[in-house]
This record gives sequence, structure tokens and C-alpha cells, in this order.
Amino acid sequence: MADLGEIAPYDLGWPAEFEAERALLEPVLAPWLRGEIHHVGSTSVPGLGAKPVIDILAEVASLEVSRAAIEPLQELSYWWFPYQEERMNWFCKPSPEHRTHHLHLVVAGSAAWREELAFRDALRAEPETARAYEELKRRLADEHASDREAYTVAKTAFVESVLARVP
Repeated sequence: MADLGEIAPYDLGWPAEFEAERALLEPVLAPWLRGEIHHVGSTSVPGLGAKPVIDILAEVASLEVSRAAIEPLQELSYWWFPYQEERMNWFCKPSPEHRTHHLHLVVAGSAAWREELAFRDALRAEPETARAYEELKRRLADEHASDREAYTVAKTAFVESVLARVP
């Protein structure tokens, strides 16, 4: 598995990278979209240090039906993986070893949809929470430098504690 890499300082270019990718994704995903394409994850929170990977959430009507997007997304260098299949269709770009983008196709209104947007919005609204999250991510990136899944799992309690506070 690819190394996590470093947590980089916030990059003012991340929102523009997201907008450029959204412009590429919208026509390809049009048959399956049932809502917006959102910038989520740490790169979507101004001032928050992050792995320099743009996380994208696209609202679809059905996970099963949106699996038909796998082949068209390959044209944009997205790789599909059966990761949390009950919650999303998950992709990375341009390769599993070097990731610049993650794409999550989630059902509009689902738990995955609500949680990703609520967590992003809480970090945007609460600078102290965002700072604590960045500190945790830096520590966990060191502890789990070569195990991306362990890094993700280790953040779960923090994420759940934030989500428990939001409506």
C-alpha cells in the first residue's frame, strides 16, 4: 500500500483544483447525478493542513445504478475500488500509488452524505476543532505512515465526537 505522505500546510490552490475537477466530472457524471458535486475532506477547510488529496463527494440517486459510471470515469484516470460499498462508490486518481483526488459517489440524503458534509461544515465553522483535528492527523500520519486504513480508522472516534454535536 502507498505511504500516506506528509500532512501539508493548507494550500490556497486547493479550491481551484476542486473547481477544475468538478468541471471535468459534471458532464461525465451527469447521467447519475441527483444533486451537487461537493469539495469535502480536509482540503475543503480553509487553513487546515491536509494530505494534498482533493476529496470530492457527488450526490447520486443509487449506488447500484451509479456503478455504471465506473467505466466512463476511467477516461478521467479514476480507479474504482470496492471500499465501503454499502456507503459509497469510491475512486482515486490518477493511481492507487499516487493519489491526487478521491471521489465518493454517495446517495443524496444518506448517512454517508450527511456525515461527510456535516463534518466538513463543523470544521469550517469551528477553528478550534479544525486545529485539534489537524494535530490528530499529524500524529496519526506519523504512527501509521504505511497503513492508510489504520490511519483512517484511528480518526473515527474524533469524527464521531464532532458528528455527535451537530444537528
